[in-house]
Amino acid sequence: MESNHIVTPGELVESNAANILPGKGVYKKDGKIFAKVLGIPRKAGRVVSITPLRGKYLPKKGDLVIGRVVDITLNGWRVDINSPYSSLLPLKEFPAMVRRGDDLSKYLSIDDYIASIVANVSSQNIVDLTMKDAKCKKLDQGLVFRINPLKVSRVIGTGGSMISLIKQKTNCKIILGANGVVWIQGLPEQQLKAMQAVKLVERLAHVQGLTDKIKSFLES
Repeated sequence: MESNHIVTPGELVESNAANILPGKGVYKKDGKIFAKVLGIPRKAGRVVSITPLRGKYLPKKGDLVIGRVVDITLNGWRVDINSPYSSLLPLKEFPAMVRRGDDLSKYLSIDDYIASIVANVSSQNIVDLTMKDAKCKKLDQGLVFRINPLKVSRVIGTGGSMISLIKQKTNCKIILGANGVVWIQGLPEQQLKAMQAVKLVERLAHVQGLTDKIKSFLES
């Protein structure tokens, strides 16, 4: 099974699957395994699964996410984190002391971007955020854009190798949210170069030898 081979829903993945277990994104029928989703087949031991090429971000506790403030309530700020679920940054989870009754727009206004951590996901899929972490901050200036959340791990690379390469070659600060939202800050032309590199990784995520291709692009 080639690691860069893309399969479509219904496509045969394994013809002789008597001793193979179906994982995520596949189903087993008549001793064969077929794809449920568009993606790249992976095999780990006896388990075959598919890494999807498209999908929504589903928040998990501990995720670093980049979000946009979309509403201000009495209890805090509602934040769009590129997810089907509603999320809230409560007053108590803001890093500065905020007194009840204060004008909250003095701290965060609508359309401000923030880096925050998913503190909790309730059984009703309500997401609580926190900014009480060294990684969290209001994102002033810079460039913000979205990529497929399922490609985030590829943009990060093994041990952070890919994102480190882009940072090094462009001299930009980059925060990559688990929700597929990216913030880049640097000189304007380098911001653009870094964004193009991230999008290139997203587009060519299934291609082998990708690190060399990105390095060549950044050095061109």
